[in-house]
Amino acid sequence: MPSRYKRVVVKLSGRAFAGNDERGLSPLAFEHVTEELLAARRHGIELIVVVGGGNFFRGNVADEWGIEQAEADNVGMLGTVMNGIILRSILRKSGLEDVRLMTALPMPSMAEPFIRLRALRHLDRNRVVLLACGIGQPYVTTDYPAAQRAVELGADAILLAKHGTDGIYDQDPRVEPAARKYVTLGYQDILGKDLRVMDQTAILLAREHSMPLHVFDFEEKGAIAAICAGENRGTYVGPSATLIMAGASGAGSAPAG
Repeated sequence: MPSRYKRVVVKLSGRAFAGNDERGLSPLAFEHVTEELLAARRHGIELIVVVGGGNFFRGNVADEWGIEQAEADNVGMLGTVMNGIILRSILRKSGLEDVRLMTALPMPSMAEPFIRLRALRHLDRNRVVLLACGIGQPYVTTDYPAAQRAVELGADAILLAKHGTDGIYDQDPRVEPAARKYVTLGYQDILGKDLRVMDQTAILLAREHSMPLHVFDFEEKGAIAAICAGENRGTYVGPSATLIMAGASGAGSAPAG
């Protein structure tokens, strides 16, 4: 299969590991994640996976628990490590020995510390790199680390996995049946319309470095491999993209790379 992208960041929220529930862990969900990553690997894609932890704890529930948000975010970072350890184990059990878990916070008994040059060496040796703990700081979701690591590690694009939606819409499609899907968007379209796709800081960093984004439904089998091969799944956001709605003239004509 010809490839549009060789190296990508796949951003997985903690929700990807919870299955049909908002919280907790689902073996079936991990199996799906593993199958999707292995399918991409079979097509020669170099994978950097930014792992979320919201299935364990989120910083935005700090008030509910009566704790500071910094502490809640610290707990959430530990959740990303737990997800990362399980995913690493399942990938290895599935026959993928060349997988490394790296964390922004040092915990050498469980994972490697994130060092950019070491991560690049792993990628050059065709290893899958899992990244946990974001950038190791509170008040930052995994959106910004996904953009930062993509730039640092020379990724060709960021693949932003979503659940329950197959792209970016002008309204929440789960609430408003008349919501319309964007096929392509520019960075400024997202910022100007205040579309809650990623943190604005992540969009600004992606724009500064002309980093393409693909927002897609992670439940679609083979989506990662298909996008990397050149198929237009979900919504494309890029440096030369213009605003096109689904059903409009030119819809589906996302740039090739």
